[in-house]
Amino acid sequence: MAEQITQTSLVLLHYSLTLTDGSIIESSFDDEPLEINMYDSYLPDGMMLALIGLKAGDNQTLTLTPEQCFGFRDEDNIHDMPLSDFTNDLKPEIGLTFNFGTPDGEDLPGTILAIKSDTVDVDFNHPLAGLPLVFSVKILEVNNAHAFLPAE
Repeated sequence: MAEQITQTSLVLLHYSLTLTDGSIIESSFDDEPLEINMYDSYLPDGMMLALIGLKAGDNQTLTLTPEQCFGFRDEDNIHDMPLSDFTNDLKPEIGLTFNFGTPDGEDLPGTILAIKSDTVDVDFNHPLAGLPLVFSVKILEVNNAHAFLPAE
């Protein structure tokens, strides 16, 4: 019997993520497949849950709500930053996305919304926040024998 994907499986798959109008955001179908560790994946929860129970050879396409993917836009995630924070090498332009360092050393992408006389409006919402997305997968392999389990 074929192995089903569980919360600790190692999975090899092809996937695509599109807008509901068919615009492709990203896809691995014409490239190398993606290997994900279900226990420690960066995929949003809705995408992870859509994989549970699938087996090698299965195909699935689901339209996921914003709650299942990247959440809703939050106006509190738009911040004014001093124009002086931007260097000559990194001049802000409306629509450009920059990685900003957080106090804990992480990188957080922010998109420039507006440039004012001495400040810049930066949107730290995920670019896909608020959008329903179509998630398609083709499961190539499921490995539960070498599944990652957390240390006790």
